[in-house]
Amino acid sequence: MTTALASPLSAADRCDRCGAQAYLRVLLAGGGELLFCAHHGREHEPRLRQVAVEWHDETGRLASTRATAGAAER
Repeated sequence: MTTALASPLSAADRCDRCGAQAYLRVLLAGGGELLFCAHHGREHEPRLRQVAVEWHDETGRLASTRATAGAAER
């Protein structure tokens, strides 16, 4: 199940597993919320999909992020 939640994830949202920036939000039936970085989201996806009521995945943003700063950004 994939559903867009009201608010997008920001740099302030951190992975519950390692503290890196979160790109995945999973809402649980009891109302709880879990946040994961792309790595831990992929690692735990099979189990998370079984318990998720809502699934918000922004890992696609990683592909559009440049690896290095351009000259204007230095």
